[in-house]
Amino acid sequence: MDNITIKKNGLHELFLQLGNKWIFFFLLLEVIIFSIISPGFFSLNGIQTILNNSPSILLLGLAETFVIITGGIDLSVGFVMGFSSVVSAKLIVTFVGLGMNDALSIIIGIVITICIGIIPGFLNGILIGRYKVPALIATFSMLGITHGISELLIEGSAAKNLPALAGKIGNGSLINMVPGKTVSFFISPTIQRGEHLIEILPNMFVIAFIFVIFFAFILKSTKFGQHTYAIGGNIDAAIRAGIDVKNHIIKIYMLSSLFATIAGIIYMLRFVTGKADSGVMFLLDSIVAVVIGGASFYGGFGSVWKTVIGCFIILVLENGLRMLGFPTFYKLVLVGVILIFAVLVDQFSPELLHKED
Repeated sequence: MDNITIKKNGLHELFLQLGNKWIFFFLLLEVIIFSIISPGFFSLNGIQTILNNSPSILLLGLAETFVIITGGIDLSVGFVMGFSSVVSAKLIVTFVGLGMNDALSIIIGIVITICIGIIPGFLNGILIGRYKVPALIATFSMLGITHGISELLIEGSAAKNLPALAGKIGNGSLINMVPGKTVSFFISPTIQRGEHLIEILPNMFVIAFIFVIFFAFILKSTKFGQHTYAIGGNIDAAIRAGIDVKNHIIKIYMLSSLFATIAGIIYMLRFVTGKADSGVMFLLDSIVAVVIGGASFYGGFGSVWKTVIGCFIILVLENGLRMLGFPTFYKLVLVGVILIFAVLVDQFSPELLHKED
């Protein structure tokens, strides 16, 4: 009987281990399927396209990871991203108009935008941490505020007339090669007719991934990360343990707005414009990425690296469907289905998502 029990426990443990890694298998399955049915999907250009499209969802996913681990949610990140793209574009155009050189205009505009962009998160944190306003209400209100201000700033049309340097930075790659001619870094070289440019690792992906690496370390290996998990696991116990919960929550929502602000700046650099609604499509994607990465809406669980895998599940799905000629709304339907599946697993078999590695 003991041997049977041990065998059952061993099978159960194996099942949990495999279940806990389901997102890795799912991503691998996606890549295999699309590589077979869509020629060119797994080419350098195909991979470069996925990486080009990744910064916004990676950064917003990072924002939601920290927030959801504390048991909250931030519905404002999409419009904070749009707000930041508009503010940075307007500032840069203004500085260039005042006679400042392009590079300095971009640097100063970005620094000021970061300072302004964390204000929505600070206000969210005050409302949620100190005044106990539900996160859903506070962040939804901030969504409306940032959207409204953005529309007032652009007066119904996208912010434009940015210097060409912004686009060169935003659309350049870490390594740019023209075979037999030149190799450059960060900014794509001018090519002549008949020449072929090989781009490796988009600049904006590199920037986003630096943030991912740094804050993955913060969450996993520092006291700040431990306090974040503790607040989401049991807020009363966290208070009794001496954690300054109110100020910690303010910091979490400021971080969330910081990530959304960087995403907005990246959007501005890539598309050489600012749009109030530039982040709307990424809100659902970022939340889905966090949840299928093992975070729980009840708080206390989550992983930056599993969120990254969740982001790439969505990015691969989107790019694969696009290459097959399917309209965008097919992706929305499938992402919604994936979210429902992950929430159901969280509800009925949470050990599959939240078992510790």
